[in-house]
Amino acid sequence: MSVACAFSGQMRAQSPELSMREFSSSQIKKGVRSIGFGGDGATWGNYALVWRDADTAIADYGDTHFTNGNNFHFSAVGLTTPPLWHKLAIYVIGMQQDSNNVAFNGKSAGFGPKAVSLTGKGTDHALFSKIAMPLGKGFSVGVLLAYETSQFNATPSANLNLTTQQTVRYETQWRPSGGFGLAWQPDKRLLFGFRGLLNNDLERRTDPAGAVQGNAHSAEFRLGGSFMPWQGALVDVGGTRLARRNDLAGTNTLVYHGTLGFEQELLNKRLAARFGLDETSPTAGLSFKFSRFKLDSAYVDNMGRSRVGNLFGTRSNSILFTFTVDYSRLKSPKTQAASAQVSAPSGVEYSSFSLSR
Repeated sequence: MSVACAFSGQMRAQSPELSMREFSSSQIKKGVRSIGFGGDGATWGNYALVWRDADTAIADYGDTHFTNGNNFHFSAVGLTTPPLWHKLAIYVIGMQQDSNNVAFNGKSAGFGPKAVSLTGKGTDHALFSKIAMPLGKGFSVGVLLAYETSQFNATPSANLNLTTQQTVRYETQWRPSGGFGLAWQPDKRLLFGFRGLLNNDLERRTDPAGAVQGNAHSAEFRLGGSFMPWQGALVDVGGTRLARRNDLAGTNTLVYHGTLGFEQELLNKRLAARFGLDETSPTAGLSFKFSRFKLDSAYVDNMGRSRVGNLFGTRSNSILFTFTVDYSRLKSPKTQAASAQVSAPSGVEYSSFSLSR
């Protein structure tokens, strides 16, 4: 479900330290529940719906394993405040990602004009904050503030005993980045949303030929809709426009992707099952809810394939988990009652699995 307005080789000409983000930060911005049924970040993964998650704390874990042995994993912890001014809520999450010894083919001036076989490790560190509030009449608005830096050190695989001066180091420096979202739920059966995400990095590459640097920019816009065909079921459809420019690679690309998903609540809303298609990657997921605890899980076949291509391998399997605790039940009855006022306006019902993360 994608259309490319660039040559396929250019589409995936990102450096490894930027590409590895597709297995971590790009996913937690949508949320594990949304990933499980197609990854449509414009609807149930919209920044504008974070206010519905007030009084919750989460822990995230994800692992992407390629059949060639390459492996990436991340962990994250986050907290959403109680409802503040006009039900506004603030969500903050910190994330750390690393890898094993990853083998891939890459270009670097210090190793000649052609791509060479490299082996190395990468890390990514990020801090995100989402701020959202309802506007009335079913509308909600939200913003994302982002701080993220990535590094990847690699050595030609043909000679792993080279000195440190003969390695290549890819790294990024933070530049202002963030996003925004708008959601509209006119009634309990319909949800429409729009989400924008602007990422900026100063990318620096150091190898035996010296150091070079340039800007890396991406602009992603999502539009989606969700409807309830029968009680407890959701069908989600979305589209994505992704433009990327990388000065070091000399590329400027534009691609369009589609998403599709289905979810069904079961067992008196204590269990939910879902599946979908995130661009070109099939997805599936489950959620279990008990008392004030909730566990979301998702599986993705070839996560980020439409964006990363075969840089790290031809086939991968990804699993992601989010454990959520509703800490409002730890408060006094009086404080609990105040938090409960965040419930839906008259005539609108939210799924018990409608957490936007």
